[in-house]
Amino acid sequence: MGDLIQGKVILISGVAGFIGANLSIELLRSNSPVQIIGIDNMNDYYDVSIKEYRLEKIKSMSESRPDSTWTFIKGSIADRELVNEIFQKYEPSIVVNLAAQAGVRYSITNPDAYIESNLIGFYNILEACRHSYDNGLPGVQHLVYASSSSVYGSNIKVPYSTDDKVDNPVSLYAATKKSNELMAHAYSKLYNIPSTGLRFFTVYGPAGRPDMAYFGFTNKLREGKTIEIFNFGNCKRDFTYVDDIVEGVRRVMEKPPKKETGEDGLPIPPYAVYNIGNSHPENLLEFVDILQQELIRANVLSEEYNFEAHKKLVPMQPGDVPVTYADTSALERDFDFKPSTSLRDGLRQFAEWYHDFYMDQE
Repeated sequence: MGDLIQGKVILISGVAGFIGANLSIELLRSNSPVQIIGIDNMNDYYDVSIKEYRLEKIKSMSESRPDSTWTFIKGSIADRELVNEIFQKYEPSIVVNLAAQAGVRYSITNPDAYIESNLIGFYNILEACRHSYDNGLPGVQHLVYASSSSVYGSNIKVPYSTDDKVDNPVSLYAATKKSNELMAHAYSKLYNIPSTGLRFFTVYGPAGRPDMAYFGFTNKLREGKTIEIFNFGNCKRDFTYVDDIVEGVRRVMEKPPKKETGEDGLPIPPYAVYNIGNSHPENLLEFVDILQQELIRANVLSEEYNFEAHKKLVPMQPGDVPVTYADTSALERDFDFKPSTSLRDGLRQFAEWYHDFYMDQE
């Protein structure tokens, strides 16, 4: 383990979220001693009991690591005073900003939430990072933040590379994530803040987000409802298992972009952006086929379940893209890491968790 994490104060926003919680658990497990400060507004965009379940998992991991500390703060990063208070009180060395209003389709019906969390909230984090160096303090050594594969919009060229031009977002969500990268670049240049943006590709796994397809499909199938498969099944997604995402984030945290001076005597922005994906896009119909097999195996659904009667192929939705496909060669080169969990293994873990979480309580 690298020295940058061990013994340090790490601030994780969106800590009750899918990636935030799993990252916290892994850092406590593998990097003790460590001091994790987590903030989350616990909004009800999806079932809050899943967020509470995740927080409970972090708490129990922290209790098994007596030399580490875990502090949870309920609040929003859009609350500037609160963000400043947290930075002044805890003086984090590493900030991992995962707080964001997620989801492409929801950004069409509820745009305000995206502006507040993804733009104003991120701005507050950047400002707090900037002022963390005031009065000669060492300040934030690395800001790692979530971007999204949605920034690629309807780019035709695949796989998606971080060298591609991404100026044509097809949803407000994507536009806010591209804005985060631009804002971080400006702050890296102006204030020499080492920052790394991570474009996540369709993250899935146990205790994930219920608004994601695999989770929503499972709920509907259990209720005997019909699942809709978009673009008549001709969608491909680069599904990335949550443990792979967490390992990628952990490695990135360890290695901030170097601070260097350019020929003009000014800082070269210590700024980087990487894709984290599986580099293996799966057809949605095949994905659903594996999901149904694993749901039967985990006794979430009966072996006699008639899938054909509950499946409907429908056209593309506004804001969606037909394919996501990550070029992860830069991540591999710089961090010696490539996500590798197979879809079947990942969906098996999800199906078993789903059975335990929902059906053992019935």
